[in-house]
Amino acid sequence: MNIGFDGKRAANNFTGLGNYSRSLVLQLSEFFPQNQYLIYSPKVKRHGQISSFFEKQNIHLVLPEKSKFLWRTFGVKKQLVKDNIAIYHGLSNEIPVWISPAIRTVVTIHDLIFLRYPQYYKFIDRTIYNFKSKYACKHADRIIAISERTKNDIITYYQIDPSKIEVLYQTCDDSFKKIIGQEFKDSIREKYQLPEKYILNVGTIEPRKNLLAVVQALPAIEPEFKLVVVGKKQAYAEKVIAEIERLGLGDRVIFLKDIPFTDLPAIYQLATVFVYPSFYEGFGIPIIEALYSQIPVVAAIGSCLEEAGGPHSLYIDPNDAAALARAVNSVLTDPALAGKMKEEGLSYAQRFNTADLARQLMDSYSSMIAKD
Repeated sequence: MNIGFDGKRAANNFTGLGNYSRSLVLQLSEFFPQNQYLIYSPKVKRHGQISSFFEKQNIHLVLPEKSKFLWRTFGVKKQLVKDNIAIYHGLSNEIPVWISPAIRTVVTIHDLIFLRYPQYYKFIDRTIYNFKSKYACKHADRIIAISERTKNDIITYYQIDPSKIEVLYQTCDDSFKKIIGQEFKDSIREKYQLPEKYILNVGTIEPRKNLLAVVQALPAIEPEFKLVVVGKKQAYAEKVIAEIERLGLGDRVIFLKDIPFTDLPAIYQLATVFVYPSFYEGFGIPIIEALYSQIPVVAAIGSCLEEAGGPHSLYIDPNDAAALARAVNSVLTDPALAGKMKEEGLSYAQRFNTADLARQLMDSYSSMIAKD
């Protein structure tokens, strides 16, 4: 069958939702090559990472024939009928308005953080996000939630029948699942001047990700360990940097940005422990990346991070920097604990196996078609 996807992120974004979108479609195209996968986007960035995605025989880019204006919301509908699309999957919280009832619709809802923590978003942004997400949840034939926490939020905020929502977890890129050779890791250490011992944090530097707590915990953490931060700086980074200066930690914190995706797995595997004290997440793919990289994880309670990290990761209150320091030190000073966390974490991560998740999604699609 022909399966269509909202491909704006897949065709243009190099992180986050872009990686999620490409990974999901690539999984389906590999394990179910009998189908055709059509990616609908108003534009496309010609970039190696994206261009190679469209080189797959059964993945096709579809661009607007005329106007791009509101094409994903309205204009794409005629194209879907023309292309004989059986299922259309909105990969990021939205679907077209008034789509043909002959086309089954699925929407992935990543999170409703803009409703739970509105202070992190501009009024206009959360208004648009809410309109699109609410419409999609009300009108899609099926909702894919990326965690139980997100499913509960959909039920709470939009009063959606739970039977309409299916929880399908995400995985990380397969490059994180491979042991990297020492020679390449050594080259990455030299390239970025990485210290011998470091704690790793990955994610956009914004208030919700709570990097400030890691900085405030650092003075109480074993002094030979530095903090390496990988992520794009937003305005919040100024507050973090001011705290680093106040605490005299300038020589213990290293910021890396614009890291090629191919280098990131080695940066994970060179780390001693991964910290992720985010106040709220829809799922937490960086935690999956760390588990597959066989790095102990310290994360925060309060959202879905326990679902991602499993029972053998450590969890702290995101408002408690002292507890974060104690948890990190327990890993750094106890090799037996660290070893168990690596082993059990890798075992837990197998539930996010690429083939299994692709099969679950295709089963979901097939069950929709079977009902017609």
